[in-house]
Amino acid sequence: MDRNEPDWNLYRTFMAVMECGSLSGAARVLGLTQPTVGRHADELQDQLGVVLFTRSQAGLVPTDTAISLLPHATAVQSAARGLRRAARGDIGSVRGTVRVTAAEIVGVEILPPIITKLRRDHPDLEIELVLSNRVENLLRRDADIAVRMVAPDQDALIGKHIGNIDLGFHAMTDYLAHTGWQGREGEIGWHELGQLDLIGFDTASADVRAMVDRMPEINAHFALRVDSNIAQLAMMRAGFGIVLCQLGLARRTPGCVRLMPDFTMALDTWVTMHEGLRDHLRCRVVFDALVAGMQAYRRESLNA
Repeated sequence: MDRNEPDWNLYRTFMAVMECGSLSGAARVLGLTQPTVGRHADELQDQLGVVLFTRSQAGLVPTDTAISLLPHATAVQSAARGLRRAARGDIGSVRGTVRVTAAEIVGVEILPPIITKLRRDHPDLEIELVLSNRVENLLRRDADIAVRMVAPDQDALIGKHIGNIDLGFHAMTDYLAHTGWQGREGEIGWHELGQLDLIGFDTASADVRAMVDRMPEINAHFALRVDSNIAQLAMMRAGFGIVLCQLGLARRTPGCVRLMPDFTMALDTWVTMHEGLRDHLRCRVVFDALVAGMQAYRRESLNA
């Protein structure tokens, strides 16, 4: 090993400074003092023989060299995480750590019983559950396995197609009673829907715009805007208004009524894993359990 190779902690500090744009911000994120962060930045610059940051009134400005190094530092971080996970479990046994990523709504509403059964069947298995609506990069080993509502577009991945999970408009019976529509749900169409209390997204992302394009009749008229699917579902359950949610989740909610049953929107669902993990028994066991669990949930949704 090269004794002059910079300590990996210096790369960690470098990434924090790049993200925060200041020594003080990086210090808060890392739980270090500002002088320590500054010393780390200076040490990395000295050991690499390059200038990584220049100072301005707005904070630290990364140089072109720093920007070019960031993907490599990210790879170092991902490799370190992979080493830690590999060290916690043997290839040929169902023990150790598996890092799973899923959208928030999936991780909160669907995965808990699946993961609980996994733990009971394999007590030496540890799960790291990362809830994020952004797509984690499995090739960088940001996670070992992903449950995605989108088809994988990366090579070197093992993917199991779960199929479409359908969404529809739903509201609680107390909301329908409050607005005078209880017992007349079948009369609600696009025009009526646009006059009621719709729950939608605050940020007009590409996915949200594509969703709204399929519903031009409501003209994106939302009485409540929030980007969290979990919050949207909670507000619907509280009787605030109408939300577009998964049929399986609606079925699990007593007093929830589907509106406009002829309208359905589908989420193309996959469970994916890096192909390099196919020989790791613990990863295969978790992968198979997630596939079986998501398939069972999809069947529940189809029967809703």
